[in-house]
Amino acid sequence: MTESTDSFTGGLLAFLRRSPTPYHAVANMVERLAAAGFERLAERDSWDLRPGGRYLVTRNGSSLVAFVIGHGDPASGGLRLVGAHTDSPGLRLKPRPEVRRHGYLQLGVEVYGGALLNPWFDRDLSIAGRVSYVEGDERLRHALIDFEDPVAVIPSLAIHLDREVNDHRTINAQKDLPPVVMRAPAGGEPVFHDIVLRRLRVTHPGAARVLDFELSLYDCQPPALAGLEREFLTGARLDNLLSCYAGMESIAGASGARHCVLVCNDHEEVGSLSAPGAQGPFLRSVLRRIAGSAETLDRAMAASMLVSADNAHGIHPNFADRHDEQHGPVLNAGPVIKINASQRYASTSETAALFRQLCEHADVPVQSFVNRADLACGSTIGPITSAEIGVRTLDVGVASFAMHSIREMTGARDPEYLFRALSAFYALEDLPEPPR
Repeated sequence: MTESTDSFTGGLLAFLRRSPTPYHAVANMVERLAAAGFERLAERDSWDLRPGGRYLVTRNGSSLVAFVIGHGDPASGGLRLVGAHTDSPGLRLKPRPEVRRHGYLQLGVEVYGGALLNPWFDRDLSIAGRVSYVEGDERLRHALIDFEDPVAVIPSLAIHLDREVNDHRTINAQKDLPPVVMRAPAGGEPVFHDIVLRRLRVTHPGAARVLDFELSLYDCQPPALAGLEREFLTGARLDNLLSCYAGMESIAGASGARHCVLVCNDHEEVGSLSAPGAQGPFLRSVLRRIAGSAETLDRAMAASMLVSADNAHGIHPNFADRHDEQHGPVLNAGPVIKINASQRYASTSETAALFRQLCEHADVPVQSFVNRADLACGSTIGPITSAEIGVRTLDVGVASFAMHSIREMTGARDPEYLFRALSAFYALEDLPEPPR
């Protein structure tokens, strides 16, 4: 890899390590963008947006919109938008999670999104998320916590007790997934809230009581470069924090001459229908403030373009028959344009052609993906955002293996390729007029 690729990949690895939940990811993005000169705004306040200004706003602590106010009328020059999502499939704790079985304390979980469940067994797991609590003054506060150390395991059943496990195995999310966290203490009184409170007091000593939380399990094994030539990248939440990171670094380097927007929505993995999700009003609300009026916004969207960045399926050498033989992206061969005739992806020939041209000028290789015609296709925030705000859209992503597993895999060069392509998009002087 080149020196620039090494540097970019190193930053991505650090971002992944520090972002076990969407809340942590957004907090880290806020910190990075603030260092790049972005001013944080609050939705409840009146905004004074100035040409050349750099701003960001968050919703629910799990979604973010960052934007640069360019010079010129957005209705004529349009906006360059990049979209990604902050959430990943996984296991989330129930509000009253304690389960006591045969002398062990376990935690009840719900499956979030379309998680690949088998890889969650026999891993060193930790817990992270957001906690709502009160201090002595009874004022409600919220804070992020991360246990960091391995505190939970979902043990497999020994093969001696299930001889046919390698032939067929089904997982019951209610019965099979609660992790073991400790021997059950005597007395039968709930203890988990007290454990969370002790962990919270490490960073917030004044915390008096925990009222509620949104906590997730995550794999303690950090992301890493892998392969004999260290040409692959493995880790959790590559789908889709990889795209969030590439978008964040791209808009951080935007010149300020053009109107640029980055939106990173929560809840994509469960359908996007929420206040901070792509099917909610968050992005449109911000864009309306940028435009200044509903008519200007509609005109601006007609002149704009969105690049929806979300990981793509690389052709798996052991399961090549699950791919269309003419559209099998490979790792380390550049971003993948995603196409679907049923609009599960929002790419069109026009937006794909523009992206191909951008990649040519940025010396970035580009690929394409179409699902097998006899298999159901996944989707992204692309079609949803395109329908919500009326913007022409391209769906693109980095080729990967093991999507939705506890540990995913991509090419080590591909994240920087995506970053360079998105940077070229933000720097594009004129967006071509769309077909009429």
